[in-house]
Amino acid sequence: MIAVIDYGVGNLFSLVSSLRALGAEATVTCDPAVIRSADRLILPGVGAFADAAAKLRQTGLHDLIRAEAASGKELLGICLGMQLLFEVSEEYGEHKGLGLLHGRVVPMKGVVPPSLKIPQIGWNQLHFVRPHRLLRHIRENDCVYFVHSYYAADCADSLVATTEYGAELTAIVARDNVMGCQFHPEKSGNVGLRILRAFCESEGKR
Repeated sequence: MIAVIDYGVGNLFSLVSSLRALGAEATVTCDPAVIRSADRLILPGVGAFADAAAKLRQTGLHDLIRAEAASGKELLGICLGMQLLFEVSEEYGEHKGLGLLHGRVVPMKGVVPPSLKIPQIGWNQLHFVRPHRLLRHIRENDCVYFVHSYYAADCADSLVATTEYGAELTAIVARDNVMGCQFHPEKSGNVGLRILRAFCESEGKR
């Protein structure tokens, strides 16, 4: 069973619908017992980093997620959920994340050319940096759907794929059992479904 962690940030219906379309058992929950009993975890999220990080701490989910990840349970962060996996964000101040991955979340402004709109909203290609199971069912240059104004930097040890938006921006990260997608796989059509399928599969399956 996959537990989609509900901490009051974002509409989770399309994500759960996508997982169920793949035949996965998925439930939206903030119940610690359900999260502990799950085989895999997904941390979604939209909105501001500071608010989301605060909600995780207020609900006790911050420590629970860290403990479950430390136990080896597979965790996938999506969009803001991916950014929360890192050590710190510079979004409207400096705010601590879960610290499960090395790196910082920084503004796209000043990195991408001024001619490009921020936030980046829309479809963009993936460029593979290294092999990873999340890529097993997709191809180089497949397109996925992004909505973001900040991106993960200084994360070379976990970088799996990037996207070109006037600069090379982090798109997929992974280190051991902790993974993240800056884009929304649940809004990325068949490509996104194939990425979710790879997450749902066991490590050795091809």
